[in-house]
Amino acid sequence: MSWTYSRINSSAATLTKNRTEDSITPNSGMCVTCVDGCIGMCEIGKSAYRGHEVIYPQPFGVITTASEKSYPIDYSHFNIMGTAVGAFGIEADSDKAIFPNVNLEVKMGRDKGIKFRLPWIIPGIGSTDIAKNNWEGLAIGSALAGTGLTIGENVVGMDSEAVLKNGRVVDTVDLKRRVKLYKDYQRDGYGAIIVQANVEDTRLGVQEYAIEKLGASVVELKWGQGAKNIGGEVKIKSLKKAQMLYERGYIVLPNPTDPNVIKSFERGSFKEFERHSRLGMVSEEGFAKRVEELRKAGAKHIALKTGAYVPADVARAVKFASKYKIDYLTLDGAGGGTGMSPWRMMNEWGVPPVELHTLAYLYTKKLAEKKEYVADLIFAGGFTFEDQIFKAIAIGAPYVKMAGMARGPIAAAMVGKTIGIAMNNHELPVYVERFGSTRDEVFVTAGELRKELGDAAFEALPTGAIGLYTYYERLAQGLRQLMCGARKFSLEHIARTDIAALSRDAAEVSGIQYIMDVNKAEIELILNS
Repeated sequence: MSWTYSRINSSAATLTKNRTEDSITPNSGMCVTCVDGCIGMCEIGKSAYRGHEVIYPQPFGVITTASEKSYPIDYSHFNIMGTAVGAFGIEADSDKAIFPNVNLEVKMGRDKGIKFRLPWIIPGIGSTDIAKNNWEGLAIGSALAGTGLTIGENVVGMDSEAVLKNGRVVDTVDLKRRVKLYKDYQRDGYGAIIVQANVEDTRLGVQEYAIEKLGASVVELKWGQGAKNIGGEVKIKSLKKAQMLYERGYIVLPNPTDPNVIKSFERGSFKEFERHSRLGMVSEEGFAKRVEELRKAGAKHIALKTGAYVPADVARAVKFASKYKIDYLTLDGAGGGTGMSPWRMMNEWGVPPVELHTLAYLYTKKLAEKKEYVADLIFAGGFTFEDQIFKAIAIGAPYVKMAGMARGPIAAAMVGKTIGIAMNNHELPVYVERFGSTRDEVFVTAGELRKELGDAAFEALPTGAIGLYTYYERLAQGLRQLMCGARKFSLEHIARTDIAALSRDAAEVSGIQYIMDVNKAEIELILNS
């Protein structure tokens, strides 16, 4: 339906569909003819018998989700500019200015002490099953590639085996495993495993524990994300676990200690509890205090992640990051998501990526022009491929150092894992088996990894990790090619002039030149010379 931005009464995410799929009222999303006797396949109908369950994407635990809203302006409304002249970051010599020589390394933070081999990071996946079940692939693959991985919110709170004393964590199983998996495969100091915290994590002392007991050097404060404007949520299938989380102070719905609720659950009236986190309450005083606490606890680097909130909140994030010398700031545009965010919220809330990122650029530029410290920026919001990474760095240049991605890396890790299972069961589908039947034949990076790690270590790698590493290898080569075409041979040379807006609207919103206006002054000099 090209005349509307949203599909508002049916989606694969909620397992719903319209009866009259080709004839739908745009504003309501209802079938043009709603018939008495319909079983209720649409979102309205399903809500009539499953109620609040239909707020969330389904089935929980085996999917990642993101908005399907089509925004008026998105990153596809910009093109990357190439030129036939010169080179930046390398000698302008045809034998030297070749794409394999593009340098993708990044150094970030106040002291430039965070170094990545590649300019992207997974900016926060936490207590959802989809994260936990694929952590081996995500952690090992990220570490091998020399990129960053952020352990998101509520991991300790959800850990049934975590040990708490006086409301503070003193030992864990899941968080310890997540950090160790990454660190065991980290090479030459590249990459970082980052521990994030929300309200509940802060109360539990998760970051202090991670710094002291697990050797975490980078911690991240969380103001929110692009997928939702409330705290994190998951579904709980176990009454016992729901009661444990309730006792730990989480919001659990319905109340798992209520005798009537327990009876309803045992009768099968509902099969899942909801666990919700609390809203953070941002204040400058509270922010300053928490930063100081973390520095005293031994944190080497402190980051801040925020979501698609109103422009004033973007300004607060940029200013607080400047004033309290935060190492980097991640801004996540509306519509992104990895886990369990309410579906309508994910589609209809927040500032979209192009607008959010432009605001962050403008506010950061304003501070930089006043000679104030500015934190390095990371832009996130549904990025999956090298062209989007280039555009994200360009639209926020020179302040943006990397792109944040989650669903793409999770997908790559899941596919790698699934291929490994199929190999073990001798059930590879034909479209994979045409490449071979072993990991050496199927994964194009196998030879490189086997040579670098040795036969035994390579054979021990989970295929989810190989899948993520191989996806990253593709992104790296693709980005090098794009940068080479723009004649930019290291990331610091990427500029806002390396992209052009394809419409006047996109140009007006972003401040990026409309494509027909690019090089106007230079053109006059050329033609009049």
